Amino acid sequence: MSIEVPVPRTAVPLGISDPVEKARAELKAALAAIEEKSNVPKRITRATEDAVAGARGFVKSKPVEGVIAVVGVAAAVGLAVWGMVRAYTR
Repeated sequence: MSIEVPVPRTAVPLGISDPVEKARAELKAALAAIEEKSNVPKRITRATEDAVAGARGFVKSKPVEGVIAVVGVAAAVGLAVWGMVRAYTR
């Protein structure tokens, strides 16, 4: 009984003996790797989702510190906006 293991898009499956098929698989994997590296919006979305999940976990485990962090970030953003508006209007 053989178990099929899924192959990532950026990898070449093992056991290809035909040189043409192997070259096609290598090209396909290389193009997929280039697409993964150059797709900045997708990478930003993935990083944002990871950060949100981490923040939610932090707030669940430490609610008081989470509230303090939210208030601190809001104050920092408000201060930055106030500073930019003040610099612009002078």
